[in-house]
Amino acid sequence: MIPYKHDPWTNFSVEENRRAYEAALKKVEAELGGDFDLIVDGKRIKTDDKITSYNPSNKEQVIGTVSKAKREHAEEAMQAAWTAFEEWRKWSPKARAEILFRASAIVKRRRHEFSALMTLEAGKSWVEADGDTSEAIDFMEFYGRQMIQLAQGKPCNSSEFQHNEYNYQPVGVGFAVPPWNFPFAIMCGITVSALVTGNAVLLKPSSNTPIIAAKFVEVLEEAGLPKGVLNFIPGSGSEIGDYIVDHPKLSFVSFTGSREVGCRIYERAAKVQEGQQWLKRVVAEMGGKDTIIVDRDADLELAAQSIVKSAFGYSGQKCSACSRAIVHQDVYEQVLERTIELTKELPVGNPTDVHTFVGPVIDAGQFRSISEYIEIGKQEGSLRLGGEADDSTGYFIQPTIIADLDPNSRIMQEEIFGPVLGFSKAKDFEELLEIANNTDYALTGAIISNNREHLERARRDFQVGNLYLNRGCTGSIVGEQPFGGFKMSGTDAKAGGPDYLRNFLHAKTVSEAF
Repeated sequence: MIPYKHDPWTNFSVEENRRAYEAALKKVEAELGGDFDLIVDGKRIKTDDKITSYNPSNKEQVIGTVSKAKREHAEEAMQAAWTAFEEWRKWSPKARAEILFRASAIVKRRRHEFSALMTLEAGKSWVEADGDTSEAIDFMEFYGRQMIQLAQGKPCNSSEFQHNEYNYQPVGVGFAVPPWNFPFAIMCGITVSALVTGNAVLLKPSSNTPIIAAKFVEVLEEAGLPKGVLNFIPGSGSEIGDYIVDHPKLSFVSFTGSREVGCRIYERAAKVQEGQQWLKRVVAEMGGKDTIIVDRDADLELAAQSIVKSAFGYSGQKCSACSRAIVHQDVYEQVLERTIELTKELPVGNPTDVHTFVGPVIDAGQFRSISEYIEIGKQEGSLRLGGEADDSTGYFIQPTIIADLDPNSRIMQEEIFGPVLGFSKAKDFEELLEIANNTDYALTGAIISNNREHLERARRDFQVGNLYLNRGCTGSIVGEQPFGGFKMSGTDAKAGGPDYLRNFLHAKTVSEAF
């Protein structure tokens, strides 16, 4: 099969593309306020209790509502998923992959509609939303092709009188728990990877962005996914999340979100419940505290550009975002001043404007948390830019740069998940690398350097799952930079990589004697 090539992003400098996105925004805005049901075993279920999704740029604007599942709905979904699994697992991998390809084609035709919905529901700029949609398409196409390849099994040695085979089988029923910051791409990726491998799934979307998930479930239904294979059950973690993770019939959890919740899931899933016949698998991506190192002989303009784009894209609300710049003392002031200059040029505002680079943060809770960190930063270092916050109409925080921080300060150690960038200096390359590795996380990192020996040292000793040389630390592409980290960043499952689907498969050896 021909390898899949990355879905190209939209060029919004082309007037035709701008008009198409503006039209999509108008279409989506005209349809706001819809109510979406639970979907269990193919049946629509309305509940009195609702989850309401709001526009973070305009906090009074309702994007839509979804019915909120209770434990009885989660139990019904679990039973329906196991019933559907017994037939779904027998489908050929090619037939399952073709449903993903059909869904991908539907999304491609409606890409601006999905992106525009993310602009309104998640506060994503045009470019960020389009990239999110593109990544969702990539996941469907890539995982479909990967499953077709895995269906061939792996070669085993055989003897004259014995033939051996090594094949893969689905494991059962999984629980997909996606985040709000990539409401389409990650939600899609962790769902379809489990589906295409022959498993059934219970999907609990983020309560901040449930509408995009509801729309995608409709796409999968249109593409021909059988009833019960995917059950859509929005709800709270306390009401249904723990219940499902603890369930003796659950096979695996696929989670992306906070360290706190990820560790809780990992702990609960490890406990064997009465009647449980297997060890549950957990695929977890739990965040980062990501660093860009700037060496003494680096291209300083490249360094500043890389830091700014990595730190403030989507208001820093990425687990891969650069929240720490560690700069050699000889070039520290130059890099800091240029970073400040470039940050001042960033357009901040409502992401419905094509020119906006920095939009809102997701909700009132994040707004308060980030604002508190800025106050902490003022005590720990020197506030060089930003610090202003305004939640009068939406949740807007100006891009903030705090300099002269101790590497062990809270700003340099704790995940803030907002547009806050910390600067520290180091006396030599050894210290640059030491500071880069001094956090609990190991997700992404970058080094800007023209010293070949230092680049090679970083390859070996920079403790991150995704390392980038002479570029920013965000923007991994499915199939090109498989994504995931270790330490407290998660299980390093490498989404969009050649091994990812094996998280949802059993390997089986069959030997036949002649």
